[in-house]
Amino acid sequence: MQKEVLTSAGRCTVYPHLLNPLDLTWNNCAMKIVTRFAPSPTGFLHIGGARTALFNWLFARRHSGAFKLRIEDTDRKRSTEPAIAAILDGLDWLGLKWDGDPIYQYSQSERHREVAEMMLASGHAYKCYATPEELQAMREAASAEGKRFRYDGRWRDRDPSDAPKGIAPAIRLKAPETGDTVIVDRVQGEVRVANKELDDMVLLRADGTPTYMLAVVVDDHDMGVTHVIRGDDHLNNAFRQAQVFMAMGWDLPEFAHIPLIHGPDGSKLSKRHGALGVDAYRDMGLLPEAVRNYLLRLGWSYGDQEIFSTEEATALFDLEAVNRAPARFDLVKLESVNAHYLRESDTESLAAVVIKNLEKQIQNSLSDIEKVRIERGLPSLKPRAKTLIDLVEISKIYISGAPKALTEKAGKILASEVSITLLTRVRADLGNVEDSDWTETNIEILLRDTADSEEVKLGNLAQPLRAALTGSDASPSLFEVATILGKEETLLRIDAVLA
Repeated sequence: MQKEVLTSAGRCTVYPHLLNPLDLTWNNCAMKIVTRFAPSPTGFLHIGGARTALFNWLFARRHSGAFKLRIEDTDRKRSTEPAIAAILDGLDWLGLKWDGDPIYQYSQSERHREVAEMMLASGHAYKCYATPEELQAMREAASAEGKRFRYDGRWRDRDPSDAPKGIAPAIRLKAPETGDTVIVDRVQGEVRVANKELDDMVLLRADGTPTYMLAVVVDDHDMGVTHVIRGDDHLNNAFRQAQVFMAMGWDLPEFAHIPLIHGPDGSKLSKRHGALGVDAYRDMGLLPEAVRNYLLRLGWSYGDQEIFSTEEATALFDLEAVNRAPARFDLVKLESVNAHYLRESDTESLAAVVIKNLEKQIQNSLSDIEKVRIERGLPSLKPRAKTLIDLVEISKIYISGAPKALTEKAGKILASEVSITLLTRVRADLGNVEDSDWTETNIEILLRDTADSEEVKLGNLAQPLRAALTGSDASPSLFEVATILGKEETLLRIDAVLA
């Protein structure tokens, strides 16, 4: 684990397993922290991957380090260009900008093979001539005994001169057979596995292609990765990968394995819980800053604080505050966080987003008057929305000619003869208001006076007017809506109902 030391550069955090005892500059005063996000491009950027990327990004930013992106595309059959595009687009939407160009693992294959040959030359690896039939027999024997398949090391110490003809060898790691491999994990604590439980894994397949386990280690070393922050489903891989690091004499990075995300019921997260791609959350009308904030709190905490600005999150994030227990995904809570960000959003910027989405939806451009109405109306509309989709929908009341349809309750209100009578009176009174007097205060005074003269409660008069102007029985202040719509649009809507 890290510790504080005093150096010529000041008080610094030192990572002992990375420390050269003769050089106290190997710390985060001089050493650049490097994290990486390494997705496989076989599908969309799912919510768990997005959280992993966020934790890596925050840790690097807090320590003024580098956050790198590596596309692990060695599975050529399943890796696709659309999946790569979805990952890049998802990270970009979330605001998790990586440093430098993305690194594509497949393009480093020659380097991976080079390292395998180096390990072979140093005696840390060997050629294995076991045939597919022999390996299958080992698997079947292990299955019959109820054991996990483990290569028996039959070519570990054999003379290559015994090699059968016509069999291309794989290259296997010559793993230690005694003792333990220990990982001091920043989240899980000290974790160890007996080396007798680990077999000699394949580094280079018989066809010359490097395995994922080798490629990951070589890439992490060559990229200068100092901290491997990833899901705890990779914890078992860490032991094997650590053995490759040690065989090459390379410094081991710090590991931090984060518990996976579960559904609200505690079971493995699935599509029914909301385990969708990041693009789906965007389509649901969620804001990227809200998704970031929610993901931050999935497994990490800072007291009881729920809402964090980007600056706060960057300043406060640390690995020691990551929980060991799986986090539970809750779409309702995510929408609640999103509603907060909608309320707090800058009105001018949010209006531009709403207008863009509205124009896309109605497939037409809004007039300047409509755009001004929407921006003026947003402060009162924002508290009524949980998502951007909600906000776009209720903003339609400010499009000229709206509403095109009535809600069920609004329809019932306007089906009443009493309501139509009151609306007719309101139309006459509003029609007498001078354009220069069309203000929220004046409209409220007029409607209250009309209600008094008709000897009805203001609500009885306001209900049909609200239904006529908005198509609903619920809206922001009726006086505000009428003011923003303007006299001409208000009267047109009333006339449309009366007609």
